[in-house]
Amino acid sequence: MKEVIEELEIRRAKARMGGGEKRIDAQHKRGKLTARERLQLLLDDNSFEEFDMYVEHRCADFGMADTKVPGDGVVTGWGTINGRVVYVIAKDFTVFGGSLSEAHANKMIKVQDMALRNRAPVIGLFDAGGARIQEGVAALGGYGEVFLRNVQASGVIPQISVIMGPCAGGDVYSPAMTDFIFMVRDTSYMFVTGPDVVKTVTKEEVTAEQLGGASVHTTKSSIADGAYDNDVEALLQMRRLMDFLPTSNLSGVPELPTRDPWDREDTSLNTLIPDNPNKPYDIKELIHKVVDEGDFFEVQETFARNIVIGFARMEGRTVGIVANQPMVLAGVLDSDASRKAARFVRFCDCFSIPIVTFVDVPGFLPGTDQEYGGLIKHGAKLLFAFTEATVPKITVITRKAYGGAYDVMSSKHIRGDLNYAWPSAEIAVMGAKGAAEILYRSELGDPEKIQKRIDQYQARFANPFVAAERGYIDEVIMPQGTRMRICRGLQMLRNKHIENPWKKHDNIPL
Repeated sequence: MKEVIEELEIRRAKARMGGGEKRIDAQHKRGKLTARERLQLLLDDNSFEEFDMYVEHRCADFGMADTKVPGDGVVTGWGTINGRVVYVIAKDFTVFGGSLSEAHANKMIKVQDMALRNRAPVIGLFDAGGARIQEGVAALGGYGEVFLRNVQASGVIPQISVIMGPCAGGDVYSPAMTDFIFMVRDTSYMFVTGPDVVKTVTKEEVTAEQLGGASVHTTKSSIADGAYDNDVEALLQMRRLMDFLPTSNLSGVPELPTRDPWDREDTSLNTLIPDNPNKPYDIKELIHKVVDEGDFFEVQETFARNIVIGFARMEGRTVGIVANQPMVLAGVLDSDASRKAARFVRFCDCFSIPIVTFVDVPGFLPGTDQEYGGLIKHGAKLLFAFTEATVPKITVITRKAYGGAYDVMSSKHIRGDLNYAWPSAEIAVMGAKGAAEILYRSELGDPEKIQKRIDQYQARFANPFVAAERGYIDEVIMPQGTRMRICRGLQMLRNKHIENPWKKHDNIPL
């Protein structure tokens, strides 16, 4: 028995060394942790249970029969984050560059199947160079099996991807089908075809960072939901994110203890809105002052900054926040903002996370760029997402709610449950100046007359009371009591239950 135990320890030690000391040192010199070091940081102490540590590839071509490493370039298993079960997949760049083989894929598939059966989230840590060329179609088949499970798990369990090194070719599509993607600045990149192929085909000369680095995917492509300075920060933030997320679509939102009173008032909110209706203010100040302990996990912070999305808690329970940002483009809705918010709303609806919407929107962004770029269809995505959502929805209009954008931002007409307005709210087809200039075009030559018309329109429509008279606004509330109203509303809506008509699935305007 002693010999068998010693053999087990030898095998374990060999597997844990991955590609060996030399390659581990090279990984560290690049500023990156190894797969197992990453899992140690991500998961609770001593909670990781590894699967398939001794699996090796079965390829005999191109001399591969002589180069086998236990684990075959990926570390899989399960553990806990703050006591809650998660399944993990961590690519090991020290073994064959983390490339995917048939055996490697089978390890991933096993974990994906277990996660779906047991209704627990999956977190993938990606640091790999794509398919293993020596295996050809067997590797491609493995990718397909992984992709199939990404789709089956979508909307059932949260799937999180963290790009911590190269992620190229077929490797990019699994993260692309997960709920959130995060990257590490300067050491991670994602692209379908690398710089060498781009140069050959299009004659463009770009670096890996320029083609698919964190700055590209967090500001231009919107592929990534956030980026962090190093592996440690990224993994600690993933622990924080998981505290906001349900374990599955049936588990309900997590609830954490809080010392923040539900009826706390903040009188500074009474002066948040500037007297000048064209002067901006930071909607994040409102969010931080209303949610539990000012704790807000923002998603896609550097993309389409005219809308703010993210997770917070009210009375210890997770909510999704969607808010127009007057500091950027006056909070106007454009194609990028609509797509960004629509996907977030749909995620919240999948996992029964209530949605709190703060509205200050002057309309949709005009211009040929927007119209040629499909603003109609992109704007419809946000309208579709809010309309189909059956979770509790509370809306607070702080200032402007103009035109079709008023309807889109979780209005009463698309099944908003509770719709509040501050006294500063302006709900109208458009701003007073534009409306008066259209209605009284014949008086444009007389500045005094047209100003009088503007003042008349302002007095009649630039307030929340016309909408309140029709029941489109449930109550005009004092800004200082916003937190209390939202908390009470969420209490009242906790047992909300409505169903959409039966369908195989909807056909959202993609």
